[in-house]
Amino acid sequence: MFERGHMMYFADPMCSWCWGFAPVVSRLVDALGDSMHVQVVLGGLAPGAVQPLSAPTKVEIRHHWEKVHEQTGQPFDFEFFERESYVYDTEPACRAVVAMRRLRPEAKLAYLTRIQEAFHSEGADPTDAWVLRTLAAELGVKRDAFATVVDELETHERTRADFALSRELGVQGFPTMLLVGEGPPRVIAQGYRRYTEILADLEPSDTELPEVFR
Repeated sequence: MFERGHMMYFADPMCSWCWGFAPVVSRLVDALGDSMHVQVVLGGLAPGAVQPLSAPTKVEIRHHWEKVHEQTGQPFDFEFFERESYVYDTEPACRAVVAMRRLRPEAKLAYLTRIQEAFHSEGADPTDAWVLRTLAAELGVKRDAFATVVDELETHERTRADFALSRELGVQGFPTMLLVGEGPPRVIAQGYRRYTEILADLEPSDTELPEVFR
């Protein structure tokens, strides 16, 4: 079901704590280099939502944004909460990352981060197909090619497979990071963790770790 000897990162582009965790992931990937593959799995925070955000839900989401900003320093555009009748469906953004994973696997994490940034700090709407195509174009993918792949049945199926894998492995929140070796997957992060905390927790195990972690 999953590859051995690599890191699995479960995230959702519209998850505020994943946006807060983005700089940590970037530093970790840089430290790992080519020594360990990082698999991005789209967890699906609220896929298929059809009802507009209620006032209490807006208050709850805003509270999360404020906590993430306070703890991580990541920027947020709080004008988002002035929108009327906004449907918080995370499936299109998740599927867009899967499409990028198919088109340019090396850019999947950069694209995930770019959607996070555009949504949380620039007021962009990642439920809008045009926005997702525009962000893909920033990474060198032609709009028409991206539009075709993002709507293909295979992309829909792979996105649902990511959601199913998250459930199968018991992932209940995002971000979550697992280290997969010969034994059972080991939880490295379940929710936000600082980079130094993750480094302190990474010890030699059944998985061959890069020199920086020894």
